[in-house]
Amino acid sequence: MPRTRTLGLLAGSLAGAATIALALSGCVPNNASADAEALSVTLNDDKCTVSTATAPSGAITFQVTNKGTDVNEFEILADDKLRIAGEKENIGPGTTVNYVVQLSEGKYFTACRKGMVGSPAHLAGFAVTKGKSAVSSADESKQVSQAVTNYIGYLKDQSSQLLGATKAFAADYEAGNDDAARAEYPAARAFYERIEPTAEQFGDIDPAIDLREADVEQGQTWTGWHRIEKDLWAPAGFTASDPATRKQLGDQLVADTQKLSDLVNAKDFSLTIDQISNGSIGLMEEVSRSKITGEEETFSHTDLWDFQANVEGANVAYGIVRDIAAAKGTNGKQIVAKLDTEFASIQKLLDQYKSGDGFVSYTELSTAQVKELSDQVNALSEPLSQLTSTIVK
Repeated sequence: MPRTRTLGLLAGSLAGAATIALALSGCVPNNASADAEALSVTLNDDKCTVSTATAPSGAITFQVTNKGTDVNEFEILADDKLRIAGEKENIGPGTTVNYVVQLSEGKYFTACRKGMVGSPAHLAGFAVTKGKSAVSSADESKQVSQAVTNYIGYLKDQSSQLLGATKAFAADYEAGNDDAARAEYPAARAFYERIEPTAEQFGDIDPAIDLREADVEQGQTWTGWHRIEKDLWAPAGFTASDPATRKQLGDQLVADTQKLSDLVNAKDFSLTIDQISNGSIGLMEEVSRSKITGEEETFSHTDLWDFQANVEGANVAYGIVRDIAAAKGTNGKQIVAKLDTEFASIQKLLDQYKSGDGFVSYTELSTAQVKELSDQVNALSEPLSQLTSTIVK
């Protein structure tokens, strides 16, 4: 599509995200000191050990320590060992974090994943028994139910827009309309970046769509946005794909995006309130892990578009649970006040790098400007890390 149409799409999507955040508000690592009764979890390179194999339903805090040599993640899987009930990613060696998750009565499995790639390791049974009392009052239960309903509506909207934008992008890429495809690339990806934590709940969907070249394992077929990105911004010495390969890559991206849209729009798709708040936290961790470093968009350098979309997605998720957090006494009001301020500050900083309806290339930022962004991400991540433990008390 023409560049003017693409930029218009982005402008509309940014305004839409802001509008949704405001409408829904009406209804980084977690803080390691959040809960003195946390269950301890120890990770190393080949297994993870939980201090107990059972806990009562409700808000459960896992204090996770990585004693291994590589970055790791802690997962809680449903009884089918496929569906992810909760996960804490990017736990560096020597790091201790608290992860708060709301679990209902049932059978689960705990697992870890060294390097955050491959199959989960060392699955162990974990039973959640019936808690002594209801997690929330009747009024709060209604508020939580409405928040979940609203957020699922947002996810359906974003996934549907992602599918339409991806189809248009893939068509131009396959046809060799590289200028149009390059213009469409960051605008279309924004829909995905806003809801990436949800995509990560569906097993292989996220790596199929969004795997970076640096994370491709030996023997693994590389597909998705970043494989196509390399064709469109081919580095020196790299030969871009021929038409037949382009068709395979474009069609596969559309098929995987269709699968994501189908899963989100399925009648039985559901979320819990802690998944919403943890998704907000996860989106800002995405920024600190790959956007700040410039690793996400290695070839196109459109990282600031992704940065903006992650912030928007985090702000929408926060807006969904904001009133619930604000009702949690003095501490809840203080966290909300801090988050309101820090979200506004990070948006003001990002606005400095806008160019037309998009952003300047990430390579144009100086070291000092990157550090300023990093410091603001940290300033937001600190109170955001306390959001889940606040709303599920």
